[in-house]
Amino acid sequence: MGGLLLMGMFPQLSLFGHPLRSVNMLSDLYPKRAKPDSIDADSAFLLPPPPKPVFVDTCRSGYTCIEDYSDDSQRGMQAFYRALDELTTGSRLVRVAYYGDSFVEGDILTSDLRSMLQDKYGGHGIGYTPITTISSGFRMSVFQTATGWHRHSIMDSVYFERALQDVSNHYFKAESDASVRFRGQNKYYSRLDTFARASFFFIPDESTTITAAINGRGVFSKQFSGDNLQVAEVAGKIGSVTFSVQEADSSALFYGVAMDDVSGIALDNFSMRGASGLNVRSIPAKMMRRFYQLRPYDLVILQYGLNVATQRGSNYDNYIRGMKTTIEHIKEYYPDAGILVVSVADRDYKTDEGEIRTMPGIRNLVRYQQQLAADEAVAFWNMFEAMGGNESMRKLVDASPPMANYDYTHINSRGGKYLASLLFDALVYGKEQYDRRRAYEEAD
Repeated sequence: MGGLLLMGMFPQLSLFGHPLRSVNMLSDLYPKRAKPDSIDADSAFLLPPPPKPVFVDTCRSGYTCIEDYSDDSQRGMQAFYRALDELTTGSRLVRVAYYGDSFVEGDILTSDLRSMLQDKYGGHGIGYTPITTISSGFRMSVFQTATGWHRHSIMDSVYFERALQDVSNHYFKAESDASVRFRGQNKYYSRLDTFARASFFFIPDESTTITAAINGRGVFSKQFSGDNLQVAEVAGKIGSVTFSVQEADSSALFYGVAMDDVSGIALDNFSMRGASGLNVRSIPAKMMRRFYQLRPYDLVILQYGLNVATQRGSNYDNYIRGMKTTIEHIKEYYPDAGILVVSVADRDYKTDEGEIRTMPGIRNLVRYQQQLAADEAVAFWNMFEAMGGNESMRKLVDASPPMANYDYTHINSRGGKYLASLLFDALVYGKEQYDRRRAYEEAD
């Protein structure tokens, strides 16, 4: 007992470097002292802050959002969203190339998408259009007249030289005094009555004379020469523009006219009836490279599939391999552009029982197209899902007034406006998510 009492008076002892517990037999008789506040053991030294969780993209209810599969190469939507940011810091034209088949022929869907983007981000004009196409007569976004031209298209069965085509898969040769005139309008779409700049694209011969007129008044008559793609350009408040070729031989090539503002959105419709998307990879590298120098794109949209899907199609491996070469072609010669793959829309057929049903091959193709976007590290938007999935084309046909044609394959102008609004919402929401992600990652 005495020894234990004495041990309570000793300082803390240790044995082989290990501290021994203190012994005090009378500790219960001492007045209780307030315990110091408990201290977290981790607070005794500085710990690194917990890692910030990864930002998780969300999709607003009722939307079909863009799925961005881009990697470090950033060939998804980032380039387009960054370009939109630059609109707030100065004059800058954000260009979109929309490649598609007959689903967007005659500027259906794309005219409404252009109008919505220009209303939000600024801009005027219809962008680039070939001198004339098979849809020029029923395209409502611009009034277009052309005389004295020989049109050549990649869909021609004869007399088409692939090495001469431009980015719209066309080229033209001029007769004496050939001319093309474009006049804006605002009856059907906003911001198309006037534009600030018109650019005429061509490859001259040894001496090609081109004249230009704005609003019916002559502006210039110039001679051009060389063997590379060139541009004759006029500027002002343009309601109508006319370009004429006074002198040119058969070696001169002519392509199209771009009508733009100095800032905002420019959207070019490159539709081709009967195309599968493989036509894009046939555009000569020299032409794509030179065209991109004169008219660079921030976003390239690819919407194909109607001419590939079959009623019972289940294997589209060969087609997807071809589309991979198309995307690689765009990546190489449009090096700063984002790429968005838009899926095939719904396409219906009549069963043996007389019912209107979605072609099973359509659903299969959508899955292949999504995998294509993922494999190529670009963005994807599921139009089939956005418009309602199975039998959604039938619902558009049965709408009052109808929004699609009775072939249960193609939309009309009302259907184009409806689908354009869905894609517009997806693009705008994607930009909002991009801004949130960037703000989150830059925050401390």
